[in-house]
Amino acid sequence: MPGVTSLVWIVVVVIAVGLYLSWTAGRLDRLHTRIDAARAALDAQLLRRASVTQELASSGVLDPAASIVLYQAAHAARQAEEEQREVAESELSQALRAVFGEAAQVEAVREAPGGVEAAEELAAAVRRVPMARRFHNDAVRAARALRRHRKVRWFRLAGHAPFPLAFEMDDVPPVALAARPGG
Repeated sequence: MPGVTSLVWIVVVVIAVGLYLSWTAGRLDRLHTRIDAARAALDAQLLRRASVTQELASSGVLDPAASIVLYQAAHAARQAEEEQREVAESELSQALRAVFGEAAQVEAVREAPGGVEAAEELAAAVRRVPMARRFHNDAVRAARALRRHRKVRWFRLAGHAPFPLAFEMDDVPPVALAARPGG
């Protein structure tokens, strides 16, 4: 009977390890799904910010020099290849800070016809980008931490999924633009 008892214990341990590995693989899969969803949300916010910037730049509300700077930076951000995306988005952030660094410029936009809506829409887009990037990078950080575990590497629980990469960019909004009205 000792041989049967040992066999039962071995089967129980193998089943427990299998369940644990299956749970870990499912957790890793959920993290990768979360990364995909967060990246889609980040892309949507970046596209919205660039689109609103282009609309404002071509509206005639800004002076010609500021319009050109913003339009070119937003266009470059929208057209950037994936490898250059972080740099192009950072350059758009820098252009926004250069144009809207002073509260007087934001007020000048608000005083123009249709400027209040344009300024509020751009301010909302500018405020959402850092939050979306933070959600994405938090998901990436969690997946990377789990993928570093030996059990994940030894049993190849990540499959052929690429190693997740954080989206690093300058997303500091212009203070005058990002400040909530009346706040």
